[in-house]
Amino acid sequence: MAPEKRENCDGFSTGDLMIAAPSATLAMDITADSLLTKTGLICIKAGCGAFRHEERANRSDRSLAMIRPLSDIVVLDLTHVLAGPYASMTLRDLGARVIKVERPGLGDDTRAFPPFKDGDSAYFATINHGKESIALDLRAEEDRGIFEQLLAQADVILENFRPGVMERLGYGWEALHARFPKLVYGAVSGFGHTGPDRFRPAYDMVVQARGGVMSITGERDREPVRVGASIGDLAAGMFLCQGVLAALYAVRGGAPGQKVDVAMLDSQVALLEHAVAITSVTGEAPRPSGARHPSITPFETFHASDGLFVIAAGNDALFATLCTALDLPLATDARFASNQARCENARLLKRLIEAVTLDQPASYWIDRLQRAGVPTGPIQSVAEVMQDPQILARNMLVDVCDHDGAPRFKAAGNPVKLSALPDETTRPPAPMLDEHRGQILHWLGDIASRSPDNNT
Repeated sequence: MAPEKRENCDGFSTGDLMIAAPSATLAMDITADSLLTKTGLICIKAGCGAFRHEERANRSDRSLAMIRPLSDIVVLDLTHVLAGPYASMTLRDLGARVIKVERPGLGDDTRAFPPFKDGDSAYFATINHGKESIALDLRAEEDRGIFEQLLAQADVILENFRPGVMERLGYGWEALHARFPKLVYGAVSGFGHTGPDRFRPAYDMVVQARGGVMSITGERDREPVRVGASIGDLAAGMFLCQGVLAALYAVRGGAPGQKVDVAMLDSQVALLEHAVAITSVTGEAPRPSGARHPSITPFETFHASDGLFVIAAGNDALFATLCTALDLPLATDARFASNQARCENARLLKRLIEAVTLDQPASYWIDRLQRAGVPTGPIQSVAEVMQDPQILARNMLVDVCDHDGAPRFKAAGNPVKLSALPDETTRPPAPMLDEHRGQILHWLGDIASRSPDNNT
């Protein structure tokens, strides 16, 4: 009889597919032998000690399609706060087993960040759901021994210390690469591991400011403004994940592991998009332009009778369509006939458009322009975003569960939709500090007992 399958808060269906990605909640009750039997997988010790999953002959195509892409990857995560944990969260959501190594007694700083739900940080839980926690003091001999065993099983190690910290502990890139040549070493820091400022500390605010993003954000002739989302951390986390995936792909092709060095500052410069090109070509640095795009017009906010909405007519054809929808005879006007001309006369064009749009509410114009095929939309609050039918249809709001499996609060979903990967509506809970020590030690002990050195 086929095993029963039902949804749980790990996001898997229970049964033969559930164990494809290692789960801390399962490790207590399921031995390595039963894992292999229930999943139909053979685990083979490889390279740096990572496990490679091979398909049994009788494994169904359907079962294979349901495996998460990174289900055989073990990530040893020493990162804290946001940039590094965001990268490991993304890897976890793609199936990797993430073992979070935290400071004894304290843990990740974000465990103390509000808001709190039943005494636990929602901030921490949002980024660390589904990870396993073990508290280790890497200066203590016993904990170093445990860490050494974890290194032998890891495919990836992530850290976000300032350069030199891992070297002083004996776990820098060169030392680890010599011992574990297939290990991918991911490092994210404020300024990277090279350059004159590599030892300086940084947070999101620092790199948004120094990286030029704040200089082009906000209203003209006003003080610079920080972007509302922590893009200094988030962009670095995304680039770190991207680099780790590329390095893992190379390892699968037979290459050695690599060091992935990502700087938060570099990540901000990489987001400057057109600003670097504008400065290089014109000799003048862009200034804040509010909600308006500096190189495309009309591409900004407009007033309706009840507030603001946005119009984004990104080319001449869309501008002509916009003019028709608004009954404005401007498409062939020399002042607006090209994008360059429209940019030069942007303020005049906005006044002419708003002379029309001020007569009706934003919803009227959004509906009218959408039917005409002009990109447009409302300016929504986060509360409104959480009720948006399109957002809900794309499963971009998920439930983070508590340790009893009940939904606890909402968090943003995974924007990467893979055709063979179920898009789960729930996320498992974030770990309590050192919650998985017992399971992890049991797992390591089971591996040691299976070592050929222990066979008689």
